[in-house]
Amino acid sequence: MPDVAHRPANRWRPALAGSRGAAGLLVTASVVAALVVPTTAWAQAASPPPLPAPASPPDVPSGRLSLSGSVRVRIEALDNQFRPGLDRAASAVFVRSTLLAQYRAGPAHLAAEIVDARAYRFAGRGILGTNDVNAVELTQSYLGLDLAGDRSRGVAARVDIGRFTMDLGSRRLVGRNMFRNTINSFTGIRAQIGAPGTGTLNAFYTLPHLRLPRDAEGVEDNRVAFDRESFDLSFWGVFANKPRAVGEAALDVYVYGLHERDSPGVPTRDRQLYTPGARLLTLAAPGRTDFEIEAAYQFGTASRTAAGADRPIAVSAWFLHAELGHQFRSAWQPRLSARFDIASGDRPGARYTRFDTLFGVRRLDFGPTGLFGPLGRNNIVSPGVKLDVTPGKRWDGFIAYRAALLESATDSFSSTGVRDPSGGAGRFAGHQVETRARYWITPKLLRADVGGAVLINGDFLQRAANANRRSSPLFGYVDLTATF
Repeated sequence: MPDVAHRPANRWRPALAGSRGAAGLLVTASVVAALVVPTTAWAQAASPPPLPAPASPPDVPSGRLSLSGSVRVRIEALDNQFRPGLDRAASAVFVRSTLLAQYRAGPAHLAAEIVDARAYRFAGRGILGTNDVNAVELTQSYLGLDLAGDRSRGVAARVDIGRFTMDLGSRRLVGRNMFRNTINSFTGIRAQIGAPGTGTLNAFYTLPHLRLPRDAEGVEDNRVAFDRESFDLSFWGVFANKPRAVGEAALDVYVYGLHERDSPGVPTRDRQLYTPGARLLTLAAPGRTDFEIEAAYQFGTASRTAAGADRPIAVSAWFLHAELGHQFRSAWQPRLSARFDIASGDRPGARYTRFDTLFGVRRLDFGPTGLFGPLGRNNIVSPGVKLDVTPGKRWDGFIAYRAALLESATDSFSSTGVRDPSGGAGRFAGHQVETRARYWITPKLLRADVGGAVLINGDFLQRAANANRRSSPLFGYVDLTATF
């Protein structure tokens, strides 16, 4: 959801869709294509790898400079906007370009990455924010050093200093954004030590980047303003992973700390949060049943709003993800999974109980974000099922269903901003159906991604005090990603 003020109506750009009907047409076409494409994919061949992973750590021969990058162009459209007070239809063209340079000299290595995230030809009032636009930003720029370890046991250690992105565990609390147009980035120091089959231990202390510009006009003009960091916002953590910790299951254990205070021009909720958690999982494989369970508890202090008169109070919040899946032995490698997510919402009283997902990503559990993204890891109870298929070596896709309820009837529902303080609108928000298909047009070079989602309104989204009371939100997107 955008975090900048609305821009006056006479400053809008020409619309991509131009009308609610055109936006609805793109949405419908995206959903239909994502459903039809996997059913015709069985005849495809070739075996390209997935999109390149983020740079960490660089695997570059000593004395060699490596360059890689990507360009992604995505069209998104949303009909029947669910966010209170916004126009019924929204659409935009998002472009994200990356360029990564890596160099190694013996045990030392350098990495620098520029990310350029922009939005064009958007329609809809107040739909853009710093999650969508961050033009010409030095997202990574760090010096790494491989430290001497016990080579007889395969032990290796590494330290990075500078700007970097991070992926830890499930990425639910710390992750590099893949679907979202802009990327979480940090300045600080991180260290890792590990050995094959034994596990890894990660520790970091960072200053998260404040994405700029933050004003509506600057965002909508794709204005270049370099992100900044300060000790007014710091984030640290320790993360450990052990394979085969319980039988065949791997175990992640972690604790994260977030410390925040007001800075000039940036009022905050003064969060002082501590989040310990654990995750136990087995990997999917043909003919096998797999599972995953992750839970975290959050405590500390925070204000309910960023208003100066709102003082910090005690925090007690939590989330749980549980999943049970089975991958069948067949040509399409179908995996059917049952999922359950629950995250606490706030309640009246002397404690703040709404879970904060920190720097985590939502796409893997809750569907596409961007102009959509009604579901997130706060004030939600959501059982669901998902079917993943890989019809050919160029293709993959899935279809997923979730029911969505409020964990607290008086708090705003998940990421929608819709709230009924009286609790009289009930707790059932609706049903979400999502689908996606991806195809490598040119192996290792060009991939297409088409998908869509519908949130079928429940009683809460029709009866809540600030609900738009429109038909069910419908979302679709089409994107092309070129990599080199």
